[in-house]
Amino acid sequence: MPGRMAGMQTTDLELRGMTCASCAARVERGLNRLEGVHATVNLAIERAHIDHDASVSPAELIRAVESAGYQASVAGADHETGDQDVLEDQLRPRLIGSALLGVPVVVLSMVMAWQFPGWDWLVFALTTPVVFWGGYPFHKAALVNARHGASTMDTLVSLGTVAAYLWSAVAVIGGEGHVYFEVAAAVTVFLLAGRYAESRAKRTAGAALRALLTLGAKDAAVLREGPDGRREVRVPVDQLHVDDVVVVRPGERVAADGVITDGSSALDTSAMTGESMPADVGPGDDVLGGSLNTYGRLLVRATRVGADTQLARMAKLVTDAQSGKASVQRLADQVSAVFVPVVLVIAAATLAGWLLAGASAAAAFTAAVAVLIIACPCALGLATPTAILVGTGRGAQLGILIKDPRVLENVRHIDTVVLDKTGTVTTGQMAVTEVTAHSGADRDEVLARAAAVETASEHPVAAAIVAAARHRGLALSDPAGFVNDPGTGVAADVDGVRVSVTRAGSLAGVDLLTPAAPGTTVEVSWDGWARGTISLADTVKPGSAAAIGELKAMGITPVLLTGDTAAVARQVAAEVGIDPAQVIAGVLPTGKADAVTALQERGAKVAMVGDGVNDSVALATADIGMAMGTGTDAAIEAGDLTLVRGDLATVPTALRLSARTLRVIKQNLVWAFGYNVAAIPLAAAGLLNPMIAGAAMACSSVLVVLNSLRLRRFS
Repeated sequence: MPGRMAGMQTTDLELRGMTCASCAARVERGLNRLEGVHATVNLAIERAHIDHDASVSPAELIRAVESAGYQASVAGADHETGDQDVLEDQLRPRLIGSALLGVPVVVLSMVMAWQFPGWDWLVFALTTPVVFWGGYPFHKAALVNARHGASTMDTLVSLGTVAAYLWSAVAVIGGEGHVYFEVAAAVTVFLLAGRYAESRAKRTAGAALRALLTLGAKDAAVLREGPDGRREVRVPVDQLHVDDVVVVRPGERVAADGVITDGSSALDTSAMTGESMPADVGPGDDVLGGSLNTYGRLLVRATRVGADTQLARMAKLVTDAQSGKASVQRLADQVSAVFVPVVLVIAAATLAGWLLAGASAAAAFTAAVAVLIIACPCALGLATPTAILVGTGRGAQLGILIKDPRVLENVRHIDTVVLDKTGTVTTGQMAVTEVTAHSGADRDEVLARAAAVETASEHPVAAAIVAAARHRGLALSDPAGFVNDPGTGVAADVDGVRVSVTRAGSLAGVDLLTPAAPGTTVEVSWDGWARGTISLADTVKPGSAAAIGELKAMGITPVLLTGDTAAVARQVAAEVGIDPAQVIAGVLPTGKADAVTALQERGAKVAMVGDGVNDSVALATADIGMAMGTGTDAAIEAGDLTLVRGDLATVPTALRLSARTLRVIKQNLVWAFGYNVAAIPLAAAGLLNPMIAGAAMACSSVLVVLNSLRLRRFS
């Protein structure tokens, strides 16, 4: 619901009994009749996503669904997915039994040379269980809907097969007239086969989300204080608390988001971030719940547990997206809502038209039944939700979370991507880029002595210098007599020598926190002589240049937006391949949204990529907001897509996946609309045998689902 207001609640319902788009439309109308309720019903995942006033209880929502003729229950926190398996188990024996009985019916009816005296009585006997036992799911649904004054796809199937059966039964008992038992039997078998294949395909379509949901650990070993000291206690994950210390052994999954306090290992996060290589981690590193520990024993202090973990939030975002609707589905929903009654009228008109034209009752009946069978709008109802189901699931596997299906329709117009610099294009952390030495010193000596002094400082520049020295394996002495002058720098005694690390060319009153363009340079001196300089900068992320090159290859203009100085911004832009004319620098946090608006006013369709609190308004202002999953909660909430990995390479991937998903939706809708539009006139004209119509209708639904499943191979 756009702009959800305070006092609104969200409830998800698991639905049972829906078989087509008409069913989904009926449930949706029933829910939306309630005051203060806005509901969307997704046929593919059989779920209703409802925003409602706090005064409307879940029990009232369930009653509204039941009054429409269907069953509902509040979706559990574990997102149960067993209903599809139950449906398959119910359909399989009916399909097998009906096929075994139906094959001889079709053979005897079609091959006249094999017909023997009394063959029609045999096919009568064989067809009866096929129509009434095999077709029971269709008849039951049709009756339930009839009691509520509604008609659905099942109404068409039930009327068509029962009419063919009763016509034939009267002909056999009366001893004259053409029989259509093969139509009743074959159509039932074909539709059962289609429903079964559709059920299996829909289960496959949701496999990505189910895989995501099963990543979480079920229990965890926690260190708890006891009478005899700290000991391990294994508890269910729902009993974990923030600041609990969790023991993670090799082969186990991390039970909560947290920080490593002891141990080192490599964590496999591929299922959540799409990163194929395990990441090395050690004390102080953040870890995600659901990550697989490959070899070392880790102690992890929990910082987020339960529904607050990244994994749980990912699962909720994906589930919400799959429960939503793209705007392109509205037309399909509107058509489906009136489709079945219109088809019933067309079938009646077909029967009357043939009879008035002087045709035989058998020919008129055949054409009318063919219209009923061919017109079932299954494919229409599945066209959009199955593509969204597979596309958003595949996105989750690649570390791309699509929060709202309506984003898919905006992607095709995007021609400009605005990139925040710090934390998006760059790492957001200072790093040593160059060390120079003079006055008889060497570079390692300059870096080692500077790092020894900086071990006593908490400044970001100090942390970067110490990290660079340790990365090179340099031994660092303990400093003595440390002095910090915020206007100039720091100094300390190292191995009996007074070493100063100051801003190059600094004067009293110059704040060391202010970066020099195009970076920061510090001067290292001892014994009264400047011995060298260390240059630092916010380094560009490894994949940024390649990602920006890919965006340009797609015909999209990258724009760098930053509050940093123009000199720093131009240097970063040159490093990643952004045109200097597309650099917007020196922008205050409050001005980022204005910069996006200015681009839009010039006709650009803008996607904004950012990670900070100061990016949240700009993310919401852009046509599409892409939030880095490594960023702040405010940015993630404001974005339409979340890039879990924090890697700029996922930006072009997200745009291409969204465009591909929209293309599949359009392909499905063109097929579903075109199929019905073309087939109904052919059936009414008597050019389609009802048996062929049944097979075509079943294949149509399966084809739509299989086309959507192609998105699973997107890379």
